[in-house]
Amino acid sequence: MTETLRVACVQPSSGQDLQANLETAGTLVREARAAGAELIALPENVALMEHRTELVQASAAPLDAHPAAQFFSALAGELNVWLLAGSMGAKTGDGRIANRSVLIDPAGTIVATYDKIHMFDVDLPNGEVYRESDAFRPGGQAVVAETPWGGLGMTVCYDLRFPQLYRALAHAGARLITVPAAFTKHTGEAHWHILMRARAIESGCFVIAPCMWGNHSGDRKTYGHSLIVDPWGEVLADAGEGVGIITADLELARVEKVRAAIPALAHDRDFLPPASSEQEPRRAAG
Repeated sequence: MTETLRVACVQPSSGQDLQANLETAGTLVREARAAGAELIALPENVALMEHRTELVQASAAPLDAHPAAQFFSALAGELNVWLLAGSMGAKTGDGRIANRSVLIDPAGTIVATYDKIHMFDVDLPNGEVYRESDAFRPGGQAVVAETPWGGLGMTVCYDLRFPQLYRALAHAGARLITVPAAFTKHTGEAHWHILMRARAIESGCFVIAPCMWGNHSGDRKTYGHSLIVDPWGEVLADAGEGVGIITADLELARVEKVRAAIPALAHDRDFLPPASSEQEPRRAAG
């Protein structure tokens, strides 16, 4: 297992033109590869930032026919690089649509996929309303992919607010966790950095979080500030605002050192949830 890794996050400002979005993302991926990155991660909805549910659904396709999956597979093979193709709308076997993150190896082969589990259905205090479940069906399976650097846990955006998922990925062998996102500017300013650092600390993993930036259709604003965070919670790179890339060199042995210093994962225990007057206590996973 390789113990060093140069990783990159790509931070675009995608719009409603899929082909233009792919071309911009491709340019940034090439820049990251030229900077020596061996694993390059793109954000959620990298191929299309569209607020109209009917157009999001119309642009979806089975993964083997999806223009974004085909584009990024060819690009990974051309550049001989591992590529996390953020997320895209993928038609499933039952005809429904998943918000799917795709991991591609240097041969251009899709080696793992993850369907976003937690749907962003919220009414924000500033009046913004989001109903992700109108366009997508939630996934139900956590994923840890095998890479030359060990297990890579896959999550997407709103998953960040559900720490039990990250704990489970760490217990399943993840040393790296990816969080491609299109985090809103409003919530990002309040919570992005602290949540990302918390997920890294509690899982004892490196967290790689490429985030969309800018103004998009439907007056949506995304936060940017793509992050690479080490297992101690130290921010190794922050993209700030604007289109661009960030890179960081990871020493993977840091995972084991941090987990040995504070062996919280080894101390997990089952426990009883709070009892109510209407319900008998039952077992819950810690």
